[in-house]
Amino acid sequence: MTGAELIAQIDRMTMGWWRPSPGSIYPLLEQMEQEKLVQKNPDGRYQLTESGRSGPDWLRGMFPGVMGPRNPEDAVREIEAYARYLEDFARTDRDRMRAVSERISTIARRLESLTQSGVSSGPRTAESAGGRRE
Repeated sequence: MTGAELIAQIDRMTMGWWRPSPGSIYPLLEQMEQEKLVQKNPDGRYQLTESGRSGPDWLRGMFPGVMGPRNPEDAVREIEAYARYLEDFARTDRDRMRAVSERISTIARRLESLTQSGVSSGPRTAESAGGRRE
């Protein structure tokens, strides 16, 4: 879509609450083009590139529940961010961290198994460990 179509679409999507100005949209499109997130076609319409479809790097971490990881590298980046969050949390609220420590240990073992075998079959159940479920 063209910049003008984008302005109109945002206006429609927000039911008139926000109509961006050309002074904000066109510099943004130019920057996105320089960052290879969009490409401008000969007809003046902008099209998302492959990296544009996955979003800019800074945006991926802002809405993990919405965008989610799109590949193993994204998933590892999110795990690293959550590890930093839990480390910070552990310094300020040890009681709450103790309440989830067993779950964290379970997750750590699952992640460790990925580095050993390269593939994980998911959480182990009594059936997968050779036992039977009743």
